[in-house]
Amino acid sequence: MANRLPSAPPVLAGFTYVRPLGTGGFADVFLFEQNLPRRPVAVKVLLEDIVDEGLLRMFNAEADVMARLSSHPSILTIFEASISADGRPYLVMEYCPTSLTNRYRREVMPVAEVLQVAVKIASALETAHRSGLLHRDIKPSNILVTAFGSPVLSDFGIAAAVNGRAGADEVFAMSVPWSAPEIVDERVSGSIPAEIWGLGATVYSLLAGRSPFERAGSGQNSRDQLKARIRKAAYTPIGRPDVPARLEAVLARSMSKDPAARHVTAAEFAHELQLVQHDLGLPHTALDVAVDEWAMAGTAIDFQDDLARGPVRPSVERVSRRPPRVTPQRRSRTEGTVLAGAQPRRRAGVSARVVLLASAAVLVAGAAVTGILLLTGGG
Repeated sequence: MANRLPSAPPVLAGFTYVRPLGTGGFADVFLFEQNLPRRPVAVKVLLEDIVDEGLLRMFNAEADVMARLSSHPSILTIFEASISADGRPYLVMEYCPTSLTNRYRREVMPVAEVLQVAVKIASALETAHRSGLLHRDIKPSNILVTAFGSPVLSDFGIAAAVNGRAGADEVFAMSVPWSAPEIVDERVSGSIPAEIWGLGATVYSLLAGRSPFERAGSGQNSRDQLKARIRKAAYTPIGRPDVPARLEAVLARSMSKDPAARHVTAAEFAHELQLVQHDLGLPHTALDVAVDEWAMAGTAIDFQDDLARGPVRPSVERVSRRPPRVTPQRRSRTEGTVLAGAQPRRRAGVSARVVLLASAAVLVAGAAVTGILLLTGGG
């Protein structure tokens, strides 16, 4: 969280501001009430004074990626994206009351719950990877919890293409405690093996109550010290008596120093966790992965799009059966083509109204004359 007060909430048509939810380095998040349909929503708004082409690219990518993937049950749902009246880009998203940001540090999370969370987030990642997309920032704070207690992956702000050709300007954004050695050394900006590491490090944190290379109570956990330990990638067992050795082995493999030694896919990682569930006599968490036809549908996301995309008006022409209306401007342009001596065409409705009014005037006048003659005895 940024150490500052939140910015002013935007004025959005159809939404009522409730309260701030959080602040970040690039954006603020507010709780709004959508008026129709009536529901609480989270609105993420970019800070006005830092919006540039690079940030707009990240914003557009986040909106497009989340919209592409949010039908997945374990990915945060996005409802709309646009630009507010004061010029700030914003996202309207599903409101999640809680997250895993600090919970694992405050309490010991049950192994059964952690395994369930891990399989669901792995299925979300597998779906993203099959769609050709990387998240690039897997960590506990990016796992939110819905009102129904389901974990969902959020914050695709630094997402990229799996093929690594997202753009000429590579972004080396990292959350060091959960970043793979090749990310820390900036050898790659993102890859599927690096995502596997991030997911394994996140599951480790939920079980251990700390990040994998953090030394509890030592005070020697600066950014540089964590980087040095990550480069060595020496796995330290969690040490909880209720964490089985098979689960330790799965996590150790996911955080291997050699990317080739890790799980090949997020689905493989999830399958090994399901085997741990089986050994513990727990129900298997379903692996929800989109079918290939869905994953490959639609156009590829343009990670170089830095346009400020506001409200879009429909551009499809509607064929009308009504005759074209002649405006005064149009009539003045066409009058030059009328033949000399030709009389302007009158509207039948106007002519009829003129005749009726004239007839009525004659009748009224006649009645008035008759009344005068009767009163004066004339006739």
